[in-house]
Amino acid sequence: MIAPIALTCGEPAGIGPEIAVKARRALGARVPFFWIGDPAHLPEGSLWQGISAPFEAADVPTAALPVLFHRFPDPQAPGVPTPGNAAEVVAVIARAVSLVQSGAASAVCTAPIHKKALKDGAGFAFPGHTEYLASLAGVGQVVMMLACPGLRVVPATIHIPLSEVPKQLTQPLLEEVLRITHAALGRDFGLDRPRIWVTGLNPHAGEGGAMGREDLDVIAPVLERLRAEGLDLTGPLPADTMFHAGARARYDCAVAMYHDQALIPIKTIDFAGGVNVTLGLPFIRTSPDHGTAFDIAGRGVADPSSLVAALEMAATMARARR
Repeated sequence: MIAPIALTCGEPAGIGPEIAVKARRALGARVPFFWIGDPAHLPEGSLWQGISAPFEAADVPTAALPVLFHRFPDPQAPGVPTPGNAAEVVAVIARAVSLVQSGAASAVCTAPIHKKALKDGAGFAFPGHTEYLASLAGVGQVVMMLACPGLRVVPATIHIPLSEVPKQLTQPLLEEVLRITHAALGRDFGLDRPRIWVTGLNPHAGEGGAMGREDLDVIAPVLERLRAEGLDLTGPLPADTMFHAGARARYDCAVAMYHDQALIPIKTIDFAGGVNVTLGLPFIRTSPDHGTAFDIAGRGVADPSSLVAALEMAATMARARR
């Protein structure tokens, strides 16, 4: 039995509280987790039970959401972020990390936050969850993986303009991304010899230099060097031939060169069920692959599928790491 997973409340004006209740209803006791937040933000009529420590989540009836209380100073209306609550949204994330670092929780699963609301209300200085978690963990480079049944993808560069990708795609960066990905596939997904396919940057992987030299001068030397160490790497390959069903069956993870090259395939295959996983942290972190959805918050129509998948994946990873 693994320790329960710490689920943060995220932005309380978004759909996070609603999908937390729905995820508990969907998972029951199958995946042990507890929610850190203020129960005043849960949808009216929600079944919940307060706990004073994570281990008590196991004793909560399966119909009720286990809640580790965290006080928020201001009332919250769905769809309208409250600046006075921003600091506590950040504090909940830090509290979840502390619990997993102490061993009281087996993983952190984060509900969506709203970066502008945190910046405006709490002076949040990080681009997002991932960078804040890396800071809390005291690590430098981390890697974003998106995963669903049948596909795992990692973008080597993430939230930067397309024009900046060739400048930031350096050999040291790509090598670190590949090393972190390879190690995580073994440690957290139980793959003894993970097969990683790597896209090229340019159309047709540069076509021998005719459509850009990054594939020859940046990507290929890194792959050759790491293959010599025993990593099972294939590429650089044309990205447009890597994501059909026959190709996906031949690798465990695809590493792409930029955001849309990685995320378009997975969101096409499984838009509702994709999971965001942060690799390179000393603890497990997953998250649903969607935002706060202010436009539908409070209406009871939010789909919990991605959160359910994120909690299930966190539990699977925790068992593998144990």
